Amino acid sequence: MKNFFVVLMALVLFMQDIVSSPESNGIDELVELLGVSSDSQFQLDILKGILDALKGQRDVKEPKDWPQVVKFLNESSLDEVREISHLLSLKFGSQGAFENMRNELVNKSISYEKRKRALGALSDAKDLKLPALLIDLLDDEALQQQAILALAAFDKPEISAAILSHFPKLKLQARQYALSTMASRLTYAVELITAIDKKTIDSKLLTAEVVRQLRAHNDTNINRELDRLWGISRSSTQAKLDEIEKYKRILGKGNGEPNNLSNGRVVFNRFCASCHKFYGQGGEIGPDITGADRKNLHYILSNIIDPNAEIPSDYRTSIIRMKDNRILFGVVRSREINTIKLVTSSEVLFLPKRDILKIDSQNFSIMPEGLIRFFNDQELRDLISYLRGKGQVPLP
Repeated sequence: MKNFFVVLMALVLFMQDIVSSPESNGIDELVELLGVSSDSQFQLDILKGILDALKGQRDVKEPKDWPQVVKFLNESSLDEVREISHLLSLKFGSQGAFENMRNELVNKSISYEKRKRALGALSDAKDLKLPALLIDLLDDEALQQQAILALAAFDKPEISAAILSHFPKLKLQARQYALSTMASRLTYAVELITAIDKKTIDSKLLTAEVVRQLRAHNDTNINRELDRLWGISRSSTQAKLDEIEKYKRILGKGNGEPNNLSNGRVVFNRFCASCHKFYGQGGEIGPDITGADRKNLHYILSNIIDPNAEIPSDYRTSIIRMKDNRILFGVVRSREINTIKLVTSSEVLFLPKRDILKIDSQNFSIMPEGLIRFFNDQELRDLISYLRGKGQVPLP
């Protein structure tokens, strides 16, 4: 209990130091505590607090005693103490830590979680050697999706070429991540539009979210092509109402096959669970739909087909213009002293404020329009039946 209060007080002072003294990162005192304690759990609590406070930051000044203390921490009996020590060394610019993280990233014999953590740490640190490793990971099924997302942080012509060459082999979720990465930079967006024009990428795969990213570049040629593909306005309110009625008829008609709620759960997990919680499972980006008006077919269809009709303020999106020329699209969930937390449809980002050029608020939901076209009729029937069901069902 005593250790708990010491940790709590130290972290409070740490955060106060960050607020009151921009020139000091306030970590020296905490590092001193780490150097004199042999309590592994105490060390872990301190390390977690420091890592959390530095989330989204890079090029952090190394504490004066860190080189000696980290050697001490590397002897800890707790794996997590050693792992977080390495992550902090990376934050402090240790070249040895960079090399260790790169080795972990490409080492398929260690756990997925360790490799994923290494990828995230190197990406946050803007490691200049990372792009080549990420391109290689496009063939790594375990980390392929994370690699696609991380590539957006770098502007290199070989990146767009690699993503486009891999695109035909990607599964649906990875394709959506690839489109988001390609839409994030003007140089990549031009290549994406060219691929669509050549029909090597199906224009129907473009979600409204990706289109908004593309239009945010304010490029005449890109907007002209999008106007040709999507029209000036994708659909009117009446068109959406007509679409809702169309799907009501499809769902009412049936095909003689009984609806499969377990398959509906599979469809939900594939398309919806990353954002929505249902029966206590799933993401928290979008609203929990367990208690929604799920028996009402019109309500369900209208929320799928026209997600922008009614948007709670907590789920309104923003376009983030970064100083490195990236365009990001998501929901700003919190604003800290040095960072903002941005939730996109594919990841959670802690963006350093110093890297942000401008934030433009939008009247759009993070849920993309057009999602319904990814379902065949039976998948839609199964999904709707699952959503309208009385309780959770087992997976097939």
